[in-house]
Amino acid sequence: MKVPGLSFSLKRAVGVSAAKQNIARKTGIPLTKGGLERKVGRAVINAVIGKKKN
Repeated sequence: MKVPGLSFSLKRAVGVSAAKQNIARKTGIPLTKGGLERKVGRAVINAVIGKKKN
């Protein structure tokens, strides 16, 4: 039986989520599918348009 508003995540309890966040921040490469797609898509568009990084 679930209690409304209360959830438990084994990954968060063990520290997997925090470790992934730290790796992503240090390397600058997102580890989520959506984040990686955004980063790659932005790089491709900037390469085609010719924008330079600030």
